[in-house]
Amino acid sequence: MSADMVIVRREGLYCVPGQFYIDPWRPVERAVITHAHGDHARGGHQHYLAAAAGVNVLKSRLGPVNITGLAYGERVVHNGVTVSLHPAGHVLGSAQVRMEYRGEVWVASGDYKVEPDRTCTPFEPVRCDTFITESTFGLPIYRWQPQQEIFDDINAWWAANAAQGRSSVLLGYSFGKAQRILSGLDAGIGPIICHGAVQNLNQVYRDEGVWLPPSVMVGEVAKSEAGRAIVLAPPSAAGSPWIKRFGDFSDGFASGWMQLRGARRRRGVDRGFVLSDHADWPGLLSAIAATGAQRVIVTHGSIAVLVRWLQQQGLQASGFDTEYGDDEAEDAPAERAAAAPAAHAAPPLVAADMPPPATPPAAPHMAPAARTAPPTTAPPADEGEEDRHA
Repeated sequence: MSADMVIVRREGLYCVPGQFYIDPWRPVERAVITHAHGDHARGGHQHYLAAAAGVNVLKSRLGPVNITGLAYGERVVHNGVTVSLHPAGHVLGSAQVRMEYRGEVWVASGDYKVEPDRTCTPFEPVRCDTFITESTFGLPIYRWQPQQEIFDDINAWWAANAAQGRSSVLLGYSFGKAQRILSGLDAGIGPIICHGAVQNLNQVYRDEGVWLPPSVMVGEVAKSEAGRAIVLAPPSAAGSPWIKRFGDFSDGFASGWMQLRGARRRRGVDRGFVLSDHADWPGLLSAIAATGAQRVIVTHGSIAVLVRWLQQQGLQASGFDTEYGDDEAEDAPAERAAAAPAAHAAPPLVAADMPPPATPPAAPHMAPAARTAPPTTAPPADEGEEDRHA
């Protein structure tokens, strides 16, 4: 049996033959970044490689870093390892990392979801021998409604509040979640006000060609119009002087954690909307099945439950101890605590929980030429994360 292509070091996930890291949590020479959330994209690396669609997001959050953008499906060869990036469907520019060395293929998923949305390239199954997957919502209780139903609920809540002259304040992570919500809003109901952390990223999305309805900063809306507005803000804005200017508003929180009983009460909000940029339980299982991998390594989330289920299906499964966190809620201590007992008391996992294996997808298109990664010369950069884990 050959040595593992990817291992865990104190700096992060390390591709041994390629001599580079994937989403490292300590400064390294070469880092391949799956997406720009703060637990995966950190400052201080000498050189970054990321999907071209996510380069401007990374720059907006990390500052002037030395970064190379790679088109989805394009190949580079580094120390004999062929590397390509493939859509993860998580947020703008999110990517899975495909590594091929001496006929063996590993894929590191980063964070992903399988339901397509209007703001990023949909998840692409990539055939591999070993699949390194997240498991943020890796419990059978997590099963998402179609996103359009959630958008309809948000718009109905907003319209009802607007009819009473109350602003609707909706809290959600400023990168990815906020833009996804924005894409589903009915701008005919009233003004769409965005917190500065959200509005700055809206512009990055628009610059990348993603259509979003018009949105404004709070100072651009007449006070008489604010009562018909919906306000998109990060969770860190809750209780702040900035948010109190909206007076007697109704507030909501958008997160996959809202699936848990009591999550809305713990957050102290009027409404909870179950909307996640991560795969739910069926999504995780279908994504894993579509890879055709016989070995699966789980990096973060409900590791033990997913590993046990996969082992029951005859797969070789284990976990990696990583420092990846949760971008679904601002540090989400209460939600994690509520979910933890379920992990230990989960019901027996049976074959009925698993969707039929997906038809193996066609091999992804690869560019005919390969090139080596550029040298690493840039100085370290600070992380610059305003609302990490929001």
